[in-house]
Amino acid sequence: MKLRIRGDSIRLRLKRGEIAELAAGNSVAEETHFPDSVLTYRLDISEGEGKNIEASFAGGNLVVSLPSSLALGWVTNDEVSLTDTQSLANGATLTLLIEKDFACLDPGHGRDDADDADSYPHPSAASDV
Repeated sequence: MKLRIRGDSIRLRLKRGEIAELAAGNSVAEETHFPDSVLTYRLDISEGEGKNIEASFAGGNLVVSLPSSLALGWVTNDEVSLTDTQSLANGATLTLLIEKDFACLDPGHGRDDADDADSYPHPSAASDV
């Protein structure tokens, strides 16, 4: 799972195996290690009546909760992304985006090709340009 944070926006990109974990009802998590701490980011399937994607952050743990009602269809269809917003205490809005990860169209640039091994085929790669 890849994490991108920019301002008040969080984007998670998941590979096929991670989508399969969600489909099985499991969380998907990653850790980034620093010299003095660890950042953990996790995508959970939340049960209950909620219909909104929500995020929380405490103690170095970023948790994004995806309602099961949204997850069930998304993990089995061709829909690329799910997006939602969450109101913040200061009146601002946090944007949350969860996407299926596509293979890079332009390999190289210091990237390891193994990064794309479990990615979804890029839709533009199929066209004969």
